[in-house]
Amino acid sequence: MIFFSRTQSSKTTCLSLRFPNTGINVKNLVLGFYLIFAVTTAFGQESEVVSGSYSKAPLKDIILDLEKQSGYAFFFLPDWVSKDTITVTFNEQPISSVLDQVLEGTALNHYLLEQEKRIFLLENTIVYDELPLYFFGRDSSDVNSGTVRGARNMPPPTFFNEDIRQTRKKYGVSKVGKADATKLKQAYMLNGTAVNARTGEAIEDLAIRVKGTNLLSVTDANGTFKMELPAGYNVLSIRAMGIAATEREVIMYSDGSLTFQLEEGLQQLDEVVVEADAAKNVEDAITGSEQIDSEESKNIPLVLGERDILQVAKALPGISSAGEGATGLNVRGGKTDQNLVLLDDAVIYNPQHFFGIFQALNPFTTKGVDIYKGAVPVEFGGRLSSVFDIRTKNGNVEEISGEGSIGPVTGNLALEIPLQKNKSSLVVGGRGAYADWILRSLDDEALKNSQASFFDGILKYHNRIDDNNEVKATAYYSRDAFSITSDSLYNYDNRLFSVRWDHRYNEKTNGALVVDNSRYGFGIDFDGEANIDFDLDYTISETGVKYKLRSLLNEKHTLDYGVAAKLYSVNPGSIVPRGGESNVNPVFIDQEQALEGALFVGDEINVGEKLLLNLGLRYAFFAALGSGTQRTYQDGLPRNESTVLDTISYGNGEVVKTYGGPEARVSARYLLKPDLSIKASFNNSYQFLHTLSNNTTVSPIDTWKLSDLNIAPQQGYQASLGLYKNFKENEYEFSVEGYYKKMDNVLDFKTGANLFLNENVETEVLQGDGTAYGVELLLKKNRGDFNGWLSYTYSRSLYRFDSEFSEERINNGDFFASNFDKPHDVSLITNYKFSRRYSLSANFVYQTGRPVTYPIGTFRFNNADFVAFSNRNEFRIPDFYRLDLGFNIEGNHKKNKLAHSFVTISVYNVLGRNNPYSVFFVTENGEVKALQSSIFAIPIPSITYNFKF
Repeated sequence: MIFFSRTQSSKTTCLSLRFPNTGINVKNLVLGFYLIFAVTTAFGQESEVVSGSYSKAPLKDIILDLEKQSGYAFFFLPDWVSKDTITVTFNEQPISSVLDQVLEGTALNHYLLEQEKRIFLLENTIVYDELPLYFFGRDSSDVNSGTVRGARNMPPPTFFNEDIRQTRKKYGVSKVGKADATKLKQAYMLNGTAVNARTGEAIEDLAIRVKGTNLLSVTDANGTFKMELPAGYNVLSIRAMGIAATEREVIMYSDGSLTFQLEEGLQQLDEVVVEADAAKNVEDAITGSEQIDSEESKNIPLVLGERDILQVAKALPGISSAGEGATGLNVRGGKTDQNLVLLDDAVIYNPQHFFGIFQALNPFTTKGVDIYKGAVPVEFGGRLSSVFDIRTKNGNVEEISGEGSIGPVTGNLALEIPLQKNKSSLVVGGRGAYADWILRSLDDEALKNSQASFFDGILKYHNRIDDNNEVKATAYYSRDAFSITSDSLYNYDNRLFSVRWDHRYNEKTNGALVVDNSRYGFGIDFDGEANIDFDLDYTISETGVKYKLRSLLNEKHTLDYGVAAKLYSVNPGSIVPRGGESNVNPVFIDQEQALEGALFVGDEINVGEKLLLNLGLRYAFFAALGSGTQRTYQDGLPRNESTVLDTISYGNGEVVKTYGGPEARVSARYLLKPDLSIKASFNNSYQFLHTLSNNTTVSPIDTWKLSDLNIAPQQGYQASLGLYKNFKENEYEFSVEGYYKKMDNVLDFKTGANLFLNENVETEVLQGDGTAYGVELLLKKNRGDFNGWLSYTYSRSLYRFDSEFSEERINNGDFFASNFDKPHDVSLITNYKFSRRYSLSANFVYQTGRPVTYPIGTFRFNNADFVAFSNRNEFRIPDFYRLDLGFNIEGNHKKNKLAHSFVTISVYNVLGRNNPYSVFFVTENGEVKALQSSIFAIPIPSITYNFKF
């Protein structure tokens, strides 16, 4: 039996509901059936008019005021109106219209009985004032015909039974959206986020399944997911590795969003998680994307036992470097400066230590990296080849924890410190190298006074203020210093800072505001015996702001849009005398400034079960700014001193030259079968930054140059097509993807060019065309005692610099191989678990030798001997191959102990292969001799102790 009673106290009118012995919680829904008997008298009446103006007023106060003005009796539960504050103004408007405005941003609906002067407030739901046709047994043809009143096949009212909820009861029922009688549907879209209740970190690869159905969704790297749920009551089964299995009740009243805070668990990897991860590879529309978790580098043997996600990235198809120990990565035939590397939304210009041997990222504070080498998301721009979006961990919000390692060359420590329990935390990480002892121990007198060291530190603050607001701030600094000779000390450093505010505006829209600053610089301190001591310095910095939003329009459209801008400041180089006795003349190159901006919008369109589209448009803008001077040259002639027309001076902030244009982001996925899909994409982009280098491989002291009056931005166009397939119940994952890339205005240098400290560097560089194409294959085994992956890439990277003038032409204007062109690249990563504590890992790499320019003869002129060289990059150094082995020993798995340990014993370059780093030529006694240099020509054993508490 259900009883209703009306109580009044201090003019407050509430509806009290009692449900003795029923076990059925129908709250406000049953109210609708009670009201049906009074509905027929409610039509055709005029509403009372009311006026009011409120600023952040409690909803309850507004309701009481409206009750007083209108004479209507309001029925509601007090907790429904206790949490919202409203800002609204209305004047002489009907009470129904006013309530629409007042309740617009809340979860409440209203229902009026004009004749009885009553207004019923309802949380989430609505009053059903007519029964659907299926209630009377009418068939679907009648329902769909719409020929009779009430033919709409609306979903039935929602009920749930308290007695069968069991362990789900402690979480409560989550109500999503607010019902609208004009928009009732059989299913609604849920836009969800999953976070770790202890750390606040997003949980990726979490499987959410609707019990009793085949509906399944998986969270992405940001912990977000979307899925269509039947209207009304649903039970979601939630599973992921390391997360306690749970079930959550959700009532869908309309499209909306929901955040799950989940507890950690110690269960083994559930099979459904593996299936979901594999399905993500097949079902996503994005081509050429990869994800690496920092933990994935734990069992891969790398040089000197260092974990390194960037070295792991090189084992994936389409990603390589110019050589062992070379700084920078080459992605799909692109130069190293064509990669956008982000650390918590801020650019890091050189993410590697010690010429690329170590990464400049603390592996214990790094969560993972998303790599985009094909279809780049619309929010990213400014580079032609790829995006490396590196994310750091959020700290532990419950207790102090940490992780560290001690190796033969480096030491590492990271601490997670809770600041406010279950809300905010601080992550502090520090890492340093102590490699000087290795150089001093070598039997080479020239290296006795050498040094090589580096360190990096990171600080991250994270605060989940409430369900709608989250703040993250990251500060990072790294520095390298090395000296191979006794008179020169080289150094380079990265510094960055970023603040990100994530805000949920409503159930369908989330936004993020990011402010960041990055700086990269290098210097040379020369202190020799002659009076030519000097200090050399170079820096580039940028300050950026980005505001982006994501809106769930409906079940078919998810919109991403925003605006971004950044200000560049470049000190192209300076040299000053060191000490009072130096005879060096100071040199200062004019500072460069520029403004870069972009507007972007993208739409993920779910056309049907098989076809998914991702369409985006980005408009990029760039303006080179003063102060400084720029030369103009005669058209149709080489740029040199003899063709200068004029020198123009620009004031501070004055626009020198503008560039820009639209960038397309188009990708599509079509499901041939549930485990087989075909994907295609096309994108184009602008790059307004260039590196200047005439080294064979990338150096930490290469300089960055902004586009200006004489150097145009690079442009790139890429198309890709791929096939993705899973086998044996998703245990195996296979993909094959081909791509073609065209590049315009890429930079190279003239023979004998002087690039550094050159006021007119445009006279030393050339801009030409580039072409890259290839096929990438990846076979991955995702589970089992034996797991890993095999990747193969066939690729070509070619450049052409043609002109009617010989001094601006390379290789007679024909295409030639780039410095990093390696047609064949094979990587094999394997791991075999003997038990939960012992495993063996192997890493094998084979690459075609990179191109090189050889001398092909000598000639004598004016009684002097000269060397004649081949065309640029006409020959190749020997092929590269290397095998690494590692044995991993986990500590015991006792629960109550001070720290968990992990020991890695590894041998880098087990075969002792003398892989050439470079080949160069010297003349001795009138004879030209070829010499080869190598980085690691012998096996390098190491042992690293890792601990976690």
